[in-house]
Amino acid sequence: MDSDKRPRLSRETMIETALRLLDEVGLEGLTVRRLAAELGVQSPALYWHIRTKQQLLDGMADAIILGAGMGPPRDGESWQEWLGRRARAYRDSLLAHRDGARIVCTAAQLSPATVGMFDQELAAMVGRGFTPALALRTITSVAHYVNGFVLQVQGERREPSAPPEDLLAALAGQLDDGMSAPLIAALLEGGNPLGEEAFEHGLRALIDGTAAVLHTSGRQ
Repeated sequence: MDSDKRPRLSRETMIETALRLLDEVGLEGLTVRRLAAELGVQSPALYWHIRTKQQLLDGMADAIILGAGMGPPRDGESWQEWLGRRARAYRDSLLAHRDGARIVCTAAQLSPATVGMFDQELAAMVGRGFTPALALRTITSVAHYVNGFVLQVQGERREPSAPPEDLLAALAGQLDDGMSAPLIAALLEGGNPLGEEAFEHGLRALIDGTAAVLHTSGRQ
């Protein structure tokens, strides 16, 4: 990087550059030394702003989570609509970066600002009839679902894949009923188990299940 184009070194610049570098080299290739080279400085210069690689990963995770847009439901928006919108935005933010889900899953500590926004979301759910514990369990269950879904999607992208028909034929060869097996029928009918329809099915199951819990508890 040319010295006249070198950005002023700051924690924010380091995280932004690290996310860009992540898209190029992946989590395995992201090192403090490589980040320093990208910024045009020696590694010790980074430690004025971020002392360990874990702090760097925490900052990157924080940026990805905030990139999804946090906050309580909009005016007139039901908690079901909000939770679905929040989950989709979070998934998109994870998918926007190579190994984005792995970065978030490595986070040890999020920033006070992010934790504060999360608390505001919980407060909004309590205002809509949730207990604090159910609000927390609901949001974290959805977050875990999205993390796991995107981990699989991004893991699949790292490996070259055969054409779908070849994969189905290979799978059928392992089953007694071959192409007539229920698993093959399910894949033919439902399509990619990591596709949009599959994601929406799981998300809807979580939201509807939460609504049922609220109804049973007499809170709605």
